[in-house]
Amino acid sequence: MNKINKSINPTPASSKVKVSIQGFEGSFHQEASRQFFGKEVEVICCSTFREVVKIAANKKESDGGVMAIENSIAGSILPNYNLLQKSNLKIVGEVYLQIKQNLLVNKGVSLEDIKEVHSHPMAIQQCFGFLDKYNWKLIESEDTALSAKHIQQHKSKHIAAIASKLAAELYDLDIIAPGIQTLKHNYTRFLILQREEVANEIENANKASINFHTDHSKGSLAKVLTKIADEGVNLSKLQSFPIPGSDWKYSFHADVEFDDLKQFNKVVKSMKALTEDLKVYGVYKNGNAPK
Repeated sequence: MNKINKSINPTPASSKVKVSIQGFEGSFHQEASRQFFGKEVEVICCSTFREVVKIAANKKESDGGVMAIENSIAGSILPNYNLLQKSNLKIVGEVYLQIKQNLLVNKGVSLEDIKEVHSHPMAIQQCFGFLDKYNWKLIESEDTALSAKHIQQHKSKHIAAIASKLAAELYDLDIIAPGIQTLKHNYTRFLILQREEVANEIENANKASINFHTDHSKGSLAKVLTKIADEGVNLSKLQSFPIPGSDWKYSFHADVEFDDLKQFNKVVKSMKALTEDLKVYGVYKNGNAPK
């Protein structure tokens, strides 16, 4: 994608979209940002998701943010739903990115030269099928891309990193073994976030994220789900969260897919009559989850 996705417009002071991401340059968050906005997107690297949300909400620092929300293997990143709920950010898009792990080395390094492999513990776990073939020392680090940056900076001939193809490009490293992840069908879903007051209506939107509460009455959740189905809307995700300080009450995050906005607005109206509270986090285009 070479053109900037118009879900977020750059600030008047800059021709580039600037978004906050978790991780360092070369991370999968940066890959997701490029997939959505194009290669010219500028990223603000953050150490935590809380920082991502804080900077995304600050109009003086960014145009928005990109935040991972779930993985096809590890499941939902539950704290990030809480961060979203407490923010003033809207979801204006999503990206499904296939997570391809690669073994990166400095120029001229061979498999026989490697003594250590550095990466984030999750990336190492994803590659045990490949790593178990070798007697390498496995060193856990805080970030995949940072591991790649470190071996490039130290010109190491005996250390490899597990990271993305983008990290190899940015730090001028060789991919000595591509696609070493054990499970090939591994995708992470990223949300594209923007401040509520500037988020524009997305043309041809066909997906939405909502949050609602139900009471303790018998079958209350079933009634809401039945109403969604009756309106011909597809429920693609349902996640429950306990409401702090309540007596076993829960809120529910739902992702729904629909044909047009009229259909969505109709189901929201129907749901409001059956729920104690309902909030729309965003109405956007389906990122087309892989089957």
